Amino acid sequence: MKKLQFKKHMLTAISYLIPVVCGAGFLISIGMALGGDAGADLTGTFGIWDVFARMGALGLGLLPMVISVGIAFSIADKPGIAPGLIIGLTANAIDAGFIGGILGGYLAGFLVVFTLKHVKVPSWAKGLMPTLIIPFLASMIGGLIMVYIIGVPISLFTNLLTDLLNNLGTSSLLVFGVVIGILSGIDYGGPINKTVFAFVLAMQAEGLNGPITALQLVNTATPIGFGLAYFVAKFFKKNIYTTVEVETLKSAVPMGVINIVEGVIPIVMNDIVRGIIATAIGGAAGGAVSMVLGADATVPFGGVLMLPTMSRPWVGALALLVNILVTAITLAIIKKNITQEEMDIQTEVEEEEIELGDIQVF
Repeated sequence: MKKLQFKKHMLTAISYLIPVVCGAGFLISIGMALGGDAGADLTGTFGIWDVFARMGALGLGLLPMVISVGIAFSIADKPGIAPGLIIGLTANAIDAGFIGGILGGYLAGFLVVFTLKHVKVPSWAKGLMPTLIIPFLASMIGGLIMVYIIGVPISLFTNLLTDLLNNLGTSSLLVFGVVIGILSGIDYGGPINKTVFAFVLAMQAEGLNGPITALQLVNTATPIGFGLAYFVAKFFKKNIYTTVEVETLKSAVPMGVINIVEGVIPIVMNDIVRGIIATAIGGAAGGAVSMVLGADATVPFGGVLMLPTMSRPWVGALALLVNILVTAITLAIIKKNITQEEMDIQTEVEEEEIELGDIQVF
């Protein structure tokens, strides 16, 4: 079972998926924020913001296909692309959603590997294997399995999960929000975040916008909270960042505004325990507020640009504010005070010039 490397293939596919989500998410966020219609008919009368919104909607609508292609490619390399594409589109066509795309990707990839190992053809036909035989056999078998075998249980499962989440009470929503908030933030866009992202994206495909909104709000708030912590610490008469870390914040905070959390990683790595603790506490608070009050962005990316796509933008803004404040205050309290002497030493190390005479060529 370990050799199948399900997790590796999933994380690889999500790394391919994220740029599509970002690009499409920004397009639909900007388009809808400026009055565009995500369902606009681009063959009739339309404006430029309709084009933005429609392009974004089309991109997000094909996410099951994108994840399917990514998984199939991770498993079988180039021969997996065509079957992954066709089976992913089939999953989309039968409303198997994001979960269908994931299963379709594994199905396509392993069918290609099986075909390569076990289907023998005459020497004259070997040139047809990558262009005809593999894509045809894997797509045909995988597509039929998707339509006649996998589709029904997936549909039943997603309906069951959707009903369950729709009927959660306030206390359950709070717990769910806390869990999403903690798991979303603690590895700063790493494997845990990507795994949660895949789950909540599948929920959004079924019409549940709350979970993915909570995740994205936490990602947005974390770097801003780290930036605000600098000023909160000054209020407590503390220096919690070195000169280099302050310079890092100048890029990390703007990145956070548009939902890129990785900018704070260099700062966290210098004090990993306290950084993760503050992120987890802030994320738990923000995630809970987001889920309980019902923040419901219709796009899965965009940072503050998600707010105009919510039915109640003030809820998203409140969840962001709570997350940012709790992260900042926690970080300012628990991080050690850096003395001026320590800051000077750090600056000297960073600015130390390289002497040409010290360079050796081996």
